[in-house]
Amino acid sequence: MDDHNPDLETFRKQWQEEVSARSTPKEQVYNSAKAYSSHEKPERSKAKSALPPSYVLNEEAEGVDGISAQAYHDLEDKDDTRRLGVEGSKHPQSRQNLKEPQSALEHYEKAIEREDQGNLGDSLNLYRKAYRLDAGVDRIYKNKHFPPSSNKIKPTDSNPSNASVTVPNPAHHSLDGPFAMTTNNLVNSFSNTTVAPAAPAIEGTLPPPCPIATIPSELLIEILLKTAIADVASFARLSIVCKRFAYLVATEDRIWERICRGLEYGFAAMHYIWKTSIAGKPLPTTLLDASDLPLDDALDVSTLSLDPCTSFNNVRLPRSPILLLSDVYPSYRQMLRTRPRLRFNGCYISTVNYHRPGASNTSTNSTYTCPVHIVTYYRYLRFFRDGTCLSLLTTTEPADVVHHLTKENLQAHHNKESMLPSAIMRHALKGRWRLSGSLVHQHDGEKEGDVHIETEGVDAKYMYNMQLSLRSAGRVCGTRNNKLVWKGFWSYNRLTDDWATFTLRNDRAFFWSRVKSYAMG
Repeated sequence: MDDHNPDLETFRKQWQEEVSARSTPKEQVYNSAKAYSSHEKPERSKAKSALPPSYVLNEEAEGVDGISAQAYHDLEDKDDTRRLGVEGSKHPQSRQNLKEPQSALEHYEKAIEREDQGNLGDSLNLYRKAYRLDAGVDRIYKNKHFPPSSNKIKPTDSNPSNASVTVPNPAHHSLDGPFAMTTNNLVNSFSNTTVAPAAPAIEGTLPPPCPIATIPSELLIEILLKTAIADVASFARLSIVCKRFAYLVATEDRIWERICRGLEYGFAAMHYIWKTSIAGKPLPTTLLDASDLPLDDALDVSTLSLDPCTSFNNVRLPRSPILLLSDVYPSYRQMLRTRPRLRFNGCYISTVNYHRPGASNTSTNSTYTCPVHIVTYYRYLRFFRDGTCLSLLTTTEPADVVHHLTKENLQAHHNKESMLPSAIMRHALKGRWRLSGSLVHQHDGEKEGDVHIETEGVDAKYMYNMQLSLRSAGRVCGTRNNKLVWKGFWSYNRLTDDWATFTLRNDRAFFWSRVKSYAMG
């Protein structure tokens, strides 16, 4: 067999060429990587020697391979410091973040940070530790991160127009903000206003007539006076109609003086001494001490008419030292509002509720089977201008009582059985009342604002004595003198001349309620 075979030699050459062609790209990549690392970047070769051998081998392998992605496992990951756990604890920055807080403020700040990250459990524990160390840590945090000075917007130029401070220029801004006008200044600004007529219903048409807009001020004041005498509450509500009415209601002191000195709502109807007996009969004039009278002139209050048409000049007003203006009552309007006085166009009602145990069951000893009674009863007081009053204690609700609380019904049903709705008055008691005044009873040590009431007893031998104090309930700017607070309740035995005290454990204060059927009382 001939060893020289031309076909076999040709096959060997082709195979060698194919093998050499396949190995050429790898050798070129390997040579280019070595050239770049040795000639182009000499500094990096020096730094590479300082790295661990594994890093160099990995880089050379990846550079030769050219396929796998770059991954430097021995370098610090910048996101590793943001991780919560063991992985981030090996970095200095993460160890600093995991430093345990010491003060209450640090606990509070750490709690807010954990709350923002959604870790509510750790946040709650940190909040608790912070408040245990300092109960006011929230204010400390607020002052540190949100100081009060940061919320104030300081104006760059307090006077941009360079105007004088006395010049009312809208471009001149005050550092203290807009000027706060007081109530008196606001009312005084209405002095030159007039009653403005209503605007036309349709644009272009004539406005509706408004005769009161053309009335002179003198006649307008007279109309307001008649309104105040008829109903002082309606007169006060006129101030919300327009600015002109608001100015007249607030500043027209002649109208308020007429109300204060009048018999309708004023202090001419207030009695500071006993005017009648308990039965309602007028006392003889010999029993009335002229030195105790609150009026310094001989005025018969019967001359004061309740007619709303009474004018300034048609009635002789009482001149009393008690009605003189002072520092306590700088104006008659203030006097009418704040000085203690009784109201006659309604009644005072006291609602009493209390619990008491019922009869226990003898068959069982369980406390759950014992009934409890809720007891509700009412006390009524109505005052009259002649110095008399009515007192009633009943379980009937006010809606079924107040309209029958009159002297006529008391006289018709007193101690009489009847089926009429007004028969509730058979239990009513007659009485009398007086106020304590600082000028009238100075020698007794009484203070102004107390009400003394004497009524009949359940038996002819008894007499009841009540002492209450006039107060105000509700809003500060609301109704005044609409509450009576208990100060004492006694019983007097005429036969034995003994006094007994009633306990006021369950009794409550009286509250005034207006009754329209009483009119002006």
